[in-house]
Amino acid sequence: MNLCVVSTFSCTIDDFRAMAEDFEEEMRPCVSDWEIAVINDHKICTMLNVTDMEAFQAIMTGPKMTEWDAANNCVDVVYSLEQIN
Repeated sequence: MNLCVVSTFSCTIDDFRAMAEDFEEEMRPCVSDWEIAVINDHKICTMLNVTDMEAFQAIMTGPKMTEWDAANNCVDVVYSLEQIN
């Protein structure tokens, strides 16, 4: 399933990227590909191909992620994407 996650936060882009790198190993089994695009200093759009939604949801709602979100005022808006031919 292709997802677009729009994240707003109070930390820096570098801090957000560092967090994403910290989660890379956990995400590998459930996400086959992802790209991060910077919108502005406190907003990022992440495009992901999620292959195991249950595992992805467990990561996104786990204590490590929710603590990071709370500490950095991060709010994610998740969109499901479907290709149009």
